[in-house]
Amino acid sequence: MSKRPRVAKKTAAERSRKPDASKRGLNPFHGGLSIVPIPLADEIKTGDSIADKLLQSLRQNALTFASGDILVVKHKIVSKAEGRIVDLATIKPSAHSIAWANKYKLDARVIELALRESCAVIRRKNGVLITETRHGFIFANSGVDVSNVDGGRHALLLPADPDRSARKLHRELKKRTALAIPVLITDTFGRPWREGLVDVCIGMAGMKALRDDRGRRDPHGYLLHASLEAVADELAGAAALVCGKFNRTPACIIRGFPYEPARGRTRDLLRPAANDLFR
Repeated sequence: MSKRPRVAKKTAAERSRKPDASKRGLNPFHGGLSIVPIPLADEIKTGDSIADKLLQSLRQNALTFASGDILVVKHKIVSKAEGRIVDLATIKPSAHSIAWANKYKLDARVIELALRESCAVIRRKNGVLITETRHGFIFANSGVDVSNVDGGRHALLLPADPDRSARKLHRELKKRTALAIPVLITDTFGRPWREGLVDVCIGMAGMKALRDDRGRRDPHGYLLHASLEAVADELAGAAALVCGKFNRTPACIIRGFPYEPARGRTRDLLRPAANDLFR
């Protein structure tokens, strides 16, 4: 009887090594990637159920969620539903906020509110106020916004805990559809060194924020060292192409993206201050 050839056991390093990009098979998008808008005709009010509104819109437009879908929602409808709206007539700006606003022809009440919502001022120059919020986000005016609210009488704040808001919507949709649909909540950010605005993820549930390709080899055999891809932000940016300020489409479905299921948290996208070259 012939002996079976001995198979060498893999080392611990080999067992933990990620597969090379060149050996992972076909393009994961061979079935196509699509973005399906979810329009809302009515304004969202405090106490409204976002899940109810979205499912109603899908029914009216002969649409439905499918397995593998990702839901992307603009933060404004979440903030409105959660009552994160402030009457600007109730804000009494400080003398410092008034002086800054007058110098650059800004609304001192918005400046005051932005400072109240911040935990640190990162830059204050040429009429631009860059702050860090309690969430850890760094952007203009602490995310305080007066567009698409009621013509400037009220301001909208970010959700108090965007990840919690996303988890709540994720749970509600699972109860209603029996599908574990990842939820991304987005807002518009400016960027260092680049003009224009893009949407990024500020709250999430149901998927990983990052795709880590470090340790894999590209199709040319090069070992990747820095390929940590912010897929949640990329999906947010893609969704912004159909979720605009003027078309009453505050949400959309991204279909065909091979995400990694997980609890998900936005903090994974935030660069530690010690590694931030822009501060």
